Amino acid sequence: MRIRLPSGTAAELVHPESGRSKHGLVVIPDVMGLRPLFDHLVYRIAQEQGWSVCAFELYPDGENLRVDERLAAAADLCDNRISDDAFAAARATGAEFTDVIGFCMGGMYVLKSVPAGYFRRHCSFYGMIRVPESWLGVGQREPLDLLRMGEVSSVLAIVGTDDVWTPPDHVDELEDLGVKVIRYKGAEHGFVHDPSRPAHRPDDAADAWVRVLDWLSD
Repeated sequence: MRIRLPSGTAAELVHPESGRSKHGLVVIPDVMGLRPLFDHLVYRIAQEQGWSVCAFELYPDGENLRVDERLAAAADLCDNRISDDAFAAARATGAEFTDVIGFCMGGMYVLKSVPAGYFRRHCSFYGMIRVPESWLGVGQREPLDLLRMGEVSSVLAIVGTDDVWTPPDHVDELEDLGVKVIRYKGAEHGFVHDPSRPAHRPDDAADAWVRVLDWLSD
């Protein structure tokens, strides 16, 4: 069901059929934000895993923006505002403990959330390891700098070796910090979460989901 976080940001919250779970999961979408793709993902995880799951909109004042407009406005995003919404989404689940996953831009914000210590486990699907130059703004901090301030043993990163948004040298830096990285050879950006994308790789996506859900279930 659609809810509003205290900030006014739209979010999708789903509990399993058994009711509110002690295990919560926050989902941070890709640059295109909250839409049916993520509504379905939230519902599926909640019912299949028995978790209370909440996803929220990254651009609460621009839900109707096209992808090019969202990319152009990325420099105006604020880490603190997105982190506050992520923590509010966790509280909305009513769970005893909460994990977080994110995709693309959302995966970058998963990495940025680590030093707060709010989430039990963190999983970034091809999240940017360094902020792209065109996204740099006064409210954006570098994921690597923030990761150095946190406990990285809680972090899992899923990446493709042919992803231009996560170059190999950036992935090496991430791994050098102690983050657990799983590389998928030949995979491009966005190969897991959206079957409509040309980059989607069904076999790799299925394998990645098994690994991530096992990680979060441990």
